[in-house]
Amino acid sequence: MMPAALNSERLSLSLTRLLARKWFLLFLILYGLWVWMPFFAPLFMHLGWESAAKGLYIFYSFFCHQLPQRSFFLFGSQIGYSLEEIQAAWLNTINPLLLRQFSGTPEMGWKVAWSDRMIAFYGSIWLFAFLWYTLRRRIKGLTFWGMVLFLLPMLVDGSTHFISDLAGIGQGFRDQNLWLAQLTNYAFPLDFYRGDAPGSFNSWMRLISGVLSGAGTVWFAFPYLEKTFLPEEGGLE
Repeated sequence: MMPAALNSERLSLSLTRLLARKWFLLFLILYGLWVWMPFFAPLFMHLGWESAAKGLYIFYSFFCHQLPQRSFFLFGSQIGYSLEEIQAAWLNTINPLLLRQFSGTPEMGWKVAWSDRMIAFYGSIWLFAFLWYTLRRRIKGLTFWGMVLFLLPMLVDGSTHFISDLAGIGQGFRDQNLWLAQLTNYAFPLDFYRGDAPGSFNSWMRLISGVLSGAGTVWFAFPYLEKTFLPEEGGLE
């Protein structure tokens, strides 16, 4: 075998062994960058680095709707805002293509480049990965149908939001949640039933369903990933 081919084969084998030993660490680093970089967008805006912030907003806009009424804000007076507050501060519009362009103001703070649901889903995958790694020798992997049950709340919540938004942002049945108000006999403040702001029913459902989906994804998928990368070692070195 030619020396160049031999060196290439050795390099490939070394990289394969490195991936087998360090796949989980690589996941934490690379996936962690993907998950947490959207939080740098409001930081960059706060520091006045608008070009860097806008680059992040544009990049992550391909993966998230970034609607401001369903997002968190940093460096402002509140962690989140209602649709009405955003319309009053910016444009009186329900056009989602326009609403998603609002990144914040110095007074309101700056929008994280992920929506609240994406933070809950992607972020919980990263965090539950730590928990899985700690407990992986003590628990069995989740079955496929078990994972479906974990994903079902997000599927129901996301699909009903989508159907509701067809009537227009702020105009659908999920914006008033009259069915829930009647079901609970208006036991909670009206702000709990209305809109998407933090503390509302819609906000809680996006967060809870995202976390459940993240937990189910890790519990189901990571045992298979470990078997794929470590067929002989059966664990990380």
